[in-house]
Amino acid sequence: MPLTPDFIAPTHHRDAAEALAQIQRIYAQQTTHLRSAMQRFVAGKAPAQPVRAFYPFVRLHTSTVARAPSGLAYGFVQGPGRYETTLTRPDLFAHYYQKQLSLLTHNHGVALEVGTSTQPIPVYFALDADDPLEGTLDRGQRLLLRDLFDLPDLTAMDDGIANGTWQPQPGEAHPLSLFTAPRVDYSLQRLRHYTGTRAEHFQNFVLFTNYQFYIDEFVRLGHAAMQDAASPYAAFVEPGNVITRRAGLAAGPADALGAAPPRLPQMPAYHLVREGHGGITMVNIGVGPANAKTITDHIAVLRPHAWLMLGHCAGLRNSQQLGDYVLAHAYVREDHVLDEELPIWVPIPALAEIQQALQQAVADVAQMPEDQLKRIMRTGTVASTDNRNWELLPDNTPQRRFSQSRAVALDMESATIAANGFRFRVPYGTLLCVSDKPLHGEIKLPGMANHFYRERVDQHLRIGMRAIELLQEGGVARLHSRKLRSFAEVAFQ
Repeated sequence: MPLTPDFIAPTHHRDAAEALAQIQRIYAQQTTHLRSAMQRFVAGKAPAQPVRAFYPFVRLHTSTVARAPSGLAYGFVQGPGRYETTLTRPDLFAHYYQKQLSLLTHNHGVALEVGTSTQPIPVYFALDADDPLEGTLDRGQRLLLRDLFDLPDLTAMDDGIANGTWQPQPGEAHPLSLFTAPRVDYSLQRLRHYTGTRAEHFQNFVLFTNYQFYIDEFVRLGHAAMQDAASPYAAFVEPGNVITRRAGLAAGPADALGAAPPRLPQMPAYHLVREGHGGITMVNIGVGPANAKTITDHIAVLRPHAWLMLGHCAGLRNSQQLGDYVLAHAYVREDHVLDEELPIWVPIPALAEIQQALQQAVADVAQMPEDQLKRIMRTGTVASTDNRNWELLPDNTPQRRFSQSRAVALDMESATIAANGFRFRVPYGTLLCVSDKPLHGEIKLPGMANHFYRERVDQHLRIGMRAIELLQEGGVARLHSRKLRSFAEVAFQ
């Protein structure tokens, strides 16, 4: 029999704060058990039998379809039955969990059951992000580790719930959340690997870009904000968890742990931190749909309020000028990276709240009346392709398809980010800037590109940040609309 912590019997709670406290108690007990055993193992004291610990769960039973009236698109289950999910990192997700649990108790008027699940916690997921224990193992210990501790099990972390393909087995509970605890933990580990920063630093509004120029400007603005004692942002975090606090604020306990990496990670992330994770995260995803899918697969578990794509595109219309903006209201998906998870016949709708914020932001930053925005911005369909050299394909077949779709711009990432936002119920939007017009002989040349970048990058980034300000002012509850919810939706936002 495996060595497990003392059993904590299930408890029932009508108060969300009490339920959260019990979740935290179970999680702390289980992960402490794993970490202690791992420390002894690294010190050469291998346990005599396997060591195992389990995630906490929350469960709701309801026998009626009745629920309290709510203007929200989430926070309730669909009908009678048993609903549950496993939970992880109640320190990181404390505010989020308490909000979701509060809505359930309010809407259904029933107690929540909290207990210890039967889903093992992989030992890697129980270790602190700064704990070097696993890295000190020799080859023999690594082989023995598999026999003594649970390692990540991919069968416990697929995206069937989010994809709408999950089917319950007889007697199995319905899900409360899009993601199980192991799936969340897996993504938290991946985020640290790909972005060079810990998940704790990610903010609820995310900007993606496909060019380093935007990051350079974001870094400049971030450091400028830290010199302003009146800035709404409390800290600026860079890869390696390097933290700069706003002028007048004392350093935190984690500040000394940060160190700039010898080389940047694959998709570096930068964070303008605001209270309650209400700030802005910006990620350079590079060029191509594979990175766009990878990073949004993982950021989605943090349940951000919105993500926006700011990048460059090819203008497909003769009337466009270099530097013009394109506000996407539809997408042609030729990126292919999501075809298995989200069939291409699924429409990806524009979201009114995001579209209005982006359009208003262009008007505000460009200081131009809305009735004149057509001079610098076009609203239309954006096509995303996985072939960077689509122009060189014979017989002009891509051009014909793009013309039939009425596309006004082409890039390699926007449709992926929008489609994954749709898939994971994260509000999304796209504002691109025309950097070349290959169909009209205006290709990127070094001199032209440098001039273009100088003229437009600063303004484009400020538009994205202004759009986020408008979304914050409008209230985040209205962002999570029913437009992104399926027939049988989970209760957690």
